[in-house]
Amino acid sequence: MIVCSCNVLTDTAIRTACHTERPRTTGEVYGCLGCSPQCGRCARTIKSIMDQALGGNCAAGCPVCPAAAAAANTLESAVSAAAPAQVPAEAA
Repeated sequence: MIVCSCNVLTDTAIRTACHTERPRTTGEVYGCLGCSPQCGRCARTIKSIMDQALGGNCAAGCPVCPAAAAAANTLESAVSAAAPAQVPAEAA
């Protein structure tokens, strides 16, 4: 989703910047993404995304969140552990 139409910044780009650069202000987010604020209408949304990403409260499915990756690995492990072992065709 595009959050800043002036700079064409997406929520994923903002989350990525938060996880890799750890900015503390919305101005630093713009700097991490190689731009500067224009009209400022997106600042509150960017701050909200920053709070979620830096606070570890990313929404489920966030592709850049370390917590989401850990949850996916846990789910994958649980599914593979619960799946029955496949019998080779020769043994059947």
